[in-house]
Amino acid sequence: MWGGGVGTAVLYPLVKALAEAGNQVTTIIGGRSQPFIILAKELTSLSTTLIITTEDGSLGMQGFVTAPLAQLLGDAEHVPQAVFAVGPVPMMKAVVAMTRPLKIETIVSLNPIMIDGTGMCGGCRVTIGAETKFACVDGPEFNGHLVDFDNLADRLTCYRSEEATHGMPSECKIGRGTTP
Repeated sequence: MWGGGVGTAVLYPLVKALAEAGNQVTTIIGGRSQPFIILAKELTSLSTTLIITTEDGSLGMQGFVTAPLAQLLGDAEHVPQAVFAVGPVPMMKAVVAMTRPLKIETIVSLNPIMIDGTGMCGGCRVTIGAETKFACVDGPEFNGHLVDFDNLADRLTCYRSEEATHGMPSECKIGRGTTP
């Protein structure tokens, strides 16, 4: 299991279900710094092993979640049967690049722009294999080895100039008493 920040919240019910089914679960979570690490206590009680990374080293290992993943994949006795990655597109792309040569099933949770939740608007269109899928109705979980991450990354940035032009907030305002 790999998650960062809010991605950790998405992983929590999956870790819980896998643990309750009797699986040994290694969970790696990461964030920019300690305040961005969530659910560590809850995941500790569900995981066989919990590894925390922060980019600034304020909690756990300094660096990205891919460093402990590389160590785990290099240990022939503990190679995972499946990997679930939730978080930023570059992180999920890196995880998939690491698991692909080992043919480890890798599921990613995609979060493109979703507008209507029916697939009719096309905002959440992603390319999976050679097919067009809609994350809101066909996912959001997909076989990471089939995701066109470059196309996804391009689509996620398509509104940046409009957001800048119209003064859209560039940071989250939740918890600050303001409405975006």
